[in-house]
Amino acid sequence: MQSFWYYTFAVLFSLLNLGALASNLITLPGNWFIVLTSVIFALVVKHPTATGLNWWVVGVVAGLAVLGEVLEFAAGAAGAAKSGGSKRGMFISMLGAMAGSLGGAFLGTWIPIPVVGNLIGAVVGGAAGAFGGAYLGESWKGQGEEERLTISKAAMIGRVLGTVGKLGIGVIMVVVTTIDVFFN
Repeated sequence: MQSFWYYTFAVLFSLLNLGALASNLITLPGNWFIVLTSVIFALVVKHPTATGLNWWVVGVVAGLAVLGEVLEFAAGAAGAAKSGGSKRGMFISMLGAMAGSLGGAFLGTWIPIPVVGNLIGAVVGGAAGAFGGAYLGESWKGQGEEERLTISKAAMIGRVLGTVGKLGIGVIMVVVTTIDVFFN
């Protein structure tokens, strides 16, 4: 493969990975999309004089994706569980976070900053959805008002911290793959 085409595909690969990273904000498995694009790039695109994307980098990226999922789940669950939340409340909080981030991303189009508005909407919507879901789940279980609010706040904070952690891992994944593709 000629250098021109290799670098054209490398730029496309990096842009796809940035889009995948952003998809984490609306609770899509963006880090796993990065792993998928890395596997495809390593299989299909070869540098004319070097190795292209190394398989050990693909392995590191896959390990980081697992770490990101564990971090996101642990932060969200720990927030609600530490404050006495039920499994039902945590589950409904997770569903609320998904719905809230999708709705927030849609409503974020009204913020007059392209792309950034959607991202802000997704984060705020996800946090609000986690709060609302936990509140609903704990209400359904019969918890008192004060307990519901405490658990809901903890679920919301856990959701935000989990998303930030997963995004941080995703940034590392994008940087590692981009460096390997362009400077290998």
